[in-house]
Amino acid sequence: MVALSQVLVKFYEEYQNTTPKKLKIVDAYLTYILLTGILQFVYCCLVGTFPFNSFLSGFISCVSCFVLGVCLRLQSNPQNKLQFQGISPERGFADFIFAHIVLHLVVVNFIG
Repeated sequence: MVALSQVLVKFYEEYQNTTPKKLKIVDAYLTYILLTGILQFVYCCLVGTFPFNSFLSGFISCVSCFVLGVCLRLQSNPQNKLQFQGISPERGFADFIFAHIVLHLVVVNFIG
């Protein structure tokens, strides 16, 4: 157990020292979306899925937002510049916003 705590402390220190602020903001967004999806799933298990379209829309929205956030993180990470040579971080963010607009239009339409 001591080794696990040392690994976690080392991971946290490395994360704080080497991760750019932009990526930390994206990571906070991803954490928020993950917790929202978990909360919706727990609520569904405890209360039920009476308006099933509402639950399904919310949960699929969380999963999709998480995937889009991971894509944004990959594109804006300076270590991945070779994989995304033609895409600037600004264009990656614009693609992220456009995909979110389309996603939420579909989700609102699916709710009914």
